[in-house]
Amino acid sequence: MTPALPAPSAVLHLAHAGVSLIVDARDGRLPAIVHWGSQLDAIDDAQLNALCDAVVPVVGSNNVSAPPRVAVLPEHHTGWTGRPGIAGSFDGAGWSPRFTTTGIELDAEPVDGVVNAGAAAATFHAVDDRGWLALRLDLALLPSGLIRARAALTNTSDRPYAVDDVSLCFPVPAEAGELLDFTGQHNLERIPQRGPMRAGVHLRENRRGRTGADSAFVLHLGEPGFGFASGRAWAVHTAWSGNHRHYAERVYTGEQLIGGGEVLLPGEITLWRGDTYETPWVYGSHGEGLDAVAHRFHAHLRARPDAPGTDRPVTLNVWEAVYFRHDADELVALAERAAKIGVERFVLDDGWFGGRRSDRAGLGDWVVSADVWPDGLHPLVDRVHELGMQFGLWFEPEMINLDSDLARRHPEWIMAAREDLPVESRFQQVLNLANPGAYAHVRGQILALLGEYRIDYIKWDHNRDLTEAGDRTRDGRPVVHDQTLAFYRLLRELREAHPHLEIESCSSGGGRVDLGVLEFTDRVWVSDNNDPHDRQSMMRWTAQLVAPEFLGAHIASDRSHTTGRRMDLSFRAIAAIFGHLGIEWDLGKASESDLDRLARWIRFHKENRALLLGGDVIRMDGADPRILVHGVVSPDRSQAIFAAAVLDTTHPEPAARLKLRGLDPAVTYRIAPVLIGPLPSGLEPPEWWGPPSDAASLGDDHYWHRRPRNDVEYEGGRFRGDLLQTSGVASPRVHPDQALVYRLVAES
Repeated sequence: MTPALPAPSAVLHLAHAGVSLIVDARDGRLPAIVHWGSQLDAIDDAQLNALCDAVVPVVGSNNVSAPPRVAVLPEHHTGWTGRPGIAGSFDGAGWSPRFTTTGIELDAEPVDGVVNAGAAAATFHAVDDRGWLALRLDLALLPSGLIRARAALTNTSDRPYAVDDVSLCFPVPAEAGELLDFTGQHNLERIPQRGPMRAGVHLRENRRGRTGADSAFVLHLGEPGFGFASGRAWAVHTAWSGNHRHYAERVYTGEQLIGGGEVLLPGEITLWRGDTYETPWVYGSHGEGLDAVAHRFHAHLRARPDAPGTDRPVTLNVWEAVYFRHDADELVALAERAAKIGVERFVLDDGWFGGRRSDRAGLGDWVVSADVWPDGLHPLVDRVHELGMQFGLWFEPEMINLDSDLARRHPEWIMAAREDLPVESRFQQVLNLANPGAYAHVRGQILALLGEYRIDYIKWDHNRDLTEAGDRTRDGRPVVHDQTLAFYRLLRELREAHPHLEIESCSSGGGRVDLGVLEFTDRVWVSDNNDPHDRQSMMRWTAQLVAPEFLGAHIASDRSHTTGRRMDLSFRAIAAIFGHLGIEWDLGKASESDLDRLARWIRFHKENRALLLGGDVIRMDGADPRILVHGVVSPDRSQAIFAAAVLDTTHPEPAARLKLRGLDPAVTYRIAPVLIGPLPSGLEPPEWWGPPSDAASLGDDHYWHRRPRNDVEYEGGRFRGDLLQTSGVASPRVHPDQALVYRLVAES
């Protein structure tokens, strides 16, 4: 008999971008993370081995005899009584596999022993003790300083293996005792929620079949009181657009973890011999403060080979202008108005196809309606391009109306767990893209439109949860996993066929925002709610994961379509210019003065979008939650743009000082307000602004009697960066739901 080869043994220290990851994979055991945190200098072999031994805790009273050692994929056989990494069985057998590592690679090269390296990807190959399962674990430190992990489980036996769960986790030190994650709802996405980390499991599962407006989004565990600027924090994000989980766990022996994975429905994954189930990537981010955690996610997105640049085209979406009322002449007139004020992309929203005269019919029939567009979309598309703009089109390919030609021809393509259809939502059911025929239908119709028309951009919507998402042709077996993979595949194939195409992820607004979908899309729609009062918070917190150039942010009409509130144009504009700027109001009804001011805000955005969309996001902590201060600072710290918004129904007395962070402490900056159009309501400027350019016109009357003035300029002041951060300067007084923008430029 050939003697068994010794199991590989390695200790890896990966260090880059301010982060160190030390991994103990000795003696054939699955990899366990010894250190994930601040970057360490290179460590010699003896010290690394000694550290791996030194962090093993002593055996407590009434515990198992072996010291606890929690792998990235925790194993039950080690005595770990927390959440196991794998849950599954061969009809009840083999439910607690014991894996032995058979090979370790670093950047695809075999390794053994102690290794110090920079950003790199490690792969661990393992088999279980019965020879029934093979495991591949991927664990990487990325150039951004993010870590990420995934697992692939393969059945090597002749018996079927039912997979119930595969989740990965990262350890977090004991001093991290406060949780932050998110909840939300349609029109109010990404609402933060905080609380103490307690013993047991903090579990956030999402079973909507999409990321969900109420998803945990990014789950943080940090030092109590951590904020945007300070306090060490560790965060986890599951990069998956279907059912998924995030969790934090603390066990009685003292270990605590954060992790995530896909939520699998009963019977969804069964592996036959040679079949493999691969988990989504689970990402981890560490930093001093929430901004540092976010910057790693932003750097990762910006490093994508085909990532959009900062020259994002200013967009007009016509939904809130015309809804389902499609008239070629009216839409051409809107395009012409838009082009005059600097719009660079025109998007035709819902209502152009099939029998889609309302939201009750037509989904699934992706052909241009001859009733509404007798000449096709050519007159509009051609005119839009003649005006120098790109053309975009709305789709909702994963949904179907029962009142559609497709539903009448292929009712078996509609998802259902039984003969009866699931409860209806928004007059829609879900089309099973895991069905080859349904997939080919949708793919073929979209490609036909992309072939006939010069379409630069797709707004890809997804307006309902997946309830009872089963395959009617297979006894209602669950297909959320397969649907998510089919969706990714469809996006990939469309982009391969049309490399110039840009795709936005819209899902009842911000219901599908995650790093999984952002591998294939260039923009996310933050929310269907364009009210700038609500958008302040949603933009602020969506940026915890997503960089500004990916965040769709539109200036809507003065009365919000969603909330009914009326807001000044400057407040609406300031809420939108820090993202991928767009407009969503009927320009045909806008006054000439509104169009002029809108054009000036567009011009300001274009002149500064390299900074607005390419700078480092800074969010200020403040004692008063009604005052939100945020901005972007250029990587070289030579310039910055900040905004300060006052929310709520009463004005704080006295106004808090304006403090700004992220600047070079030794550099003097000229800081001045940017005022476009009428002054903010109730403005009382501080002395450091200096005299206004139109002082005489303001008069000496009290601020509440003043009529709005246009085009007033202030010289501003000059202050060192450290003074702006530590001391701050007086804030102006304004009425609620007003905002001010400040430009800062370093003086030579």
